[in-house]
Amino acid sequence: MASKKTTEEFKKELAIKNPSIEVLGEYKNASIKILAMDKRCGHKWEVVPPSLLRGYGCPNKECIKTRQNRPNREKEENFNSWGSRMVIINYRGCDDLDVEFDNGYIIKHRNYRDFKKGYIEHPYDKTVYGIGYLGDGKYKAKVNDIISVQYYTWHGMLSRCYNEKTLKKQPTYKGCSVAEEWYNFQVFSKWYDEHYYEVDGQTMALDKDIKNKGNKVYSPNNCIIVPQCINTLFVKNDANRGKFPIGVSEKEDKYGFIYRARCNNILINRCVHLGYYTTPEKAYEQYKYYKEQHIKEVADYYQDQIPKELYDAMYGYEVEITD
Repeated sequence: MASKKTTEEFKKELAIKNPSIEVLGEYKNASIKILAMDKRCGHKWEVVPPSLLRGYGCPNKECIKTRQNRPNREKEENFNSWGSRMVIINYRGCDDLDVEFDNGYIIKHRNYRDFKKGYIEHPYDKTVYGIGYLGDGKYKAKVNDIISVQYYTWHGMLSRCYNEKTLKKQPTYKGCSVAEEWYNFQVFSKWYDEHYYEVDGQTMALDKDIKNKGNKVYSPNNCIIVPQCINTLFVKNDANRGKFPIGVSEKEDKYGFIYRARCNNILINRCVHLGYYTTPEKAYEQYKYYKEQHIKEVADYYQDQIPKELYDAMYGYEVEITD
């Protein structure tokens, strides 16, 4: 014996066959009337369910007259804001139409204003800095109207490489790029979920050059997710350094110029003074020794919370005078 159709099942079927109609009552069977509402006009009436599945709408005479005088916009063409050609293949009203793109991809239940303005985007339109596209899959830019962590990370990565405003503020990213497979948000998000982990009290960041020092390409082989505190260990801060090696600054006393070595220690949350030296090179050598030991110390501190490839990369990291 076939199981009885539920109200939820009937609603799903109706959404496909007659999306302009919403049922407000409980579905009992095909012969008992149900309360329905036409979303285009707001009118409500009782009707046997099979009529709705055959495409019937509001029985109000004025609504019928309006529908009869409705323009037929099927086969109308336009290009969206990213240059993709789209054609209306089903027109049920100005608030409910389906469009098809040249490659056969169909987007349903959009409004005519968005069609005319070019706001209907194909999932493979390069909508982010002329490079990135959302793709077709389970990952969404927003979840419950909140930007997803995958999209936030992906968009930030593309911005650092291809947004002219970002590059002016952060010139160290000039020359950086993203691997072509990660232009697709779906592909990046899958990698991100597979590699994501959390460290208590830390924001997680996407890093491209701890594993491979000097790397400028964001890609699956180069990138790793790291706690933000570890990520800051490798920030060079070129803009504020001046002409001296990393970790070195100049100071003048009564005997002339001397050179100070300093290094931030994230475990005690302060900048550690490493002494004064007669040459920038000597000051740098002290900084290099301290910094490399500190990176190892941090790696040991977080060893049980971070991936082994990150731990190994930190232990093998070498500070260079050209950093």
